[in-house]
Amino acid sequence: MTGIAFDEMGEGDRLRPAYAAIAEWLKCTPQGDLAAKRAEAEVLFRRVGITFAVYGEGGDPERLIPFDIIPRILGKSEWGGLSAGLSQRVRALNAFLADVYGKQEILKAGKIPAELISGNEQFRPEMRDFTPPGGIYTHIAGIDVVRTAPDQFYVLEDNARTPSGVSYMLENREATMRLFPKLLARHRVAPVNRYPEELLTTLKAAAPERAGPNPTVAILTPGSYNSAYYEHCFLADEMGVEVLEGADLVVEDDIVYMRTTAGLKRVDVLYRRIDDDYLDPRVFRPDSTLGVPGLMAAYKAGNIALCNAPGCGVADDKAIYPYVPEMIRFYLGEAPKLENVPTYLCGQDADRAYVLEHIHELVVKLAQGSGGYGMLIGPHSTKAEQAEFAARIRANPHHYIAQPTLALSTVPTLVEAGIAPRHVDLRPFVLSTRDQVRIVPGGLTRVALREGSLVVNSSQGGGTKDTWVLERDPQTGGA
Repeated sequence: MTGIAFDEMGEGDRLRPAYAAIAEWLKCTPQGDLAAKRAEAEVLFRRVGITFAVYGEGGDPERLIPFDIIPRILGKSEWGGLSAGLSQRVRALNAFLADVYGKQEILKAGKIPAELISGNEQFRPEMRDFTPPGGIYTHIAGIDVVRTAPDQFYVLEDNARTPSGVSYMLENREATMRLFPKLLARHRVAPVNRYPEELLTTLKAAAPERAGPNPTVAILTPGSYNSAYYEHCFLADEMGVEVLEGADLVVEDDIVYMRTTAGLKRVDVLYRRIDDDYLDPRVFRPDSTLGVPGLMAAYKAGNIALCNAPGCGVADDKAIYPYVPEMIRFYLGEAPKLENVPTYLCGQDADRAYVLEHIHELVVKLAQGSGGYGMLIGPHSTKAEQAEFAARIRANPHHYIAQPTLALSTVPTLVEAGIAPRHVDLRPFVLSTRDQVRIVPGGLTRVALREGSLVVNSSQGGGTKDTWVLERDPQTGGA
């Protein structure tokens, strides 16, 4: 599936209409002025404190994610098709979670091998035959999408547990408004600043019925050493809710309270940014000091909502990913609007044999990996690295999947040598309630800043861009 990368801006006679004004701006703006704006953006982000943490590499773990000042642009019709596919996909994932923790009809029908569930580390037996308040499991999903052609988007990964990055989407737009207000005004760009309001609405909708019209919402964080702690605090501030650590909460008679200077206050909804294993030491890891003893009992008693629900990891495991199109057909009775990347499951004999023979051509990933770790990009790897991964696959085949190397689309990016194409992906954020799926137009565009690199993760040297969704298609002028 490799080939010449699709340039989203184009050039000359192939200049795409959505980028016409940006192309003219880049042509007329001196490189020195662009470099000055980039430096200004860095000062702005440092002043605000927008960092993430990388541990285990020595030195200061706090890093500034590079922000590229040239926006990535999607037309109205492009976004319309993409968002419809995202909504469909998340509806199917929620239906799958309800089923796999309930009657397991999709397993009985033979659409997904039962061993992929029963042997999955992310499957939580504690959730069997329990329906979360509102009937939704993954309230906040981050779906990673890549583009290979004008009308071809692929879903690369589903993030149904604790997806991060939305704070960068919001701060990137804020930076663009400060740095280039006139450029932004020349385009009709859909706003993203309503996301915190939409998120709070989603969280309140998940509250137990007894909470009434004004449930108390809080964010549960592992604390300041977590790589996404800035985001936890940012979202809490934007929503006007408390950000709490496990020690700030107590469970009495299956009711969750937060400690305040005025005494205990009941909590109805926790937007938890803690992995399942650490949520409740009485149920999961007994050595966890991050969670809340008794939290799962309160949850199972219907006294609190956890967003996202425990056990959502079984839906975004990379070994389950190949079956999402079948989920859409099975639960919704619809054809998938977005395609998957063809995927080889190393736990299956035929797939494993193919992967081992073609490992130099493929991207190999941990089935439960994230952040760009535990991954081999075959065409850019050495013989020694290929041999090492082949040995890992043979030792633990069920831990790995492999995919063809996609020619990810490129967008213009300001690098030290000037303006150059760099590969990107996109993480839109999908919010779900019983009655509605909401998607703020755009998402987090991540860019591989190293020439030729396909790895966009911030932990692997990637940066971010502001993502514009136009409210009008330039080629048609339609409203």
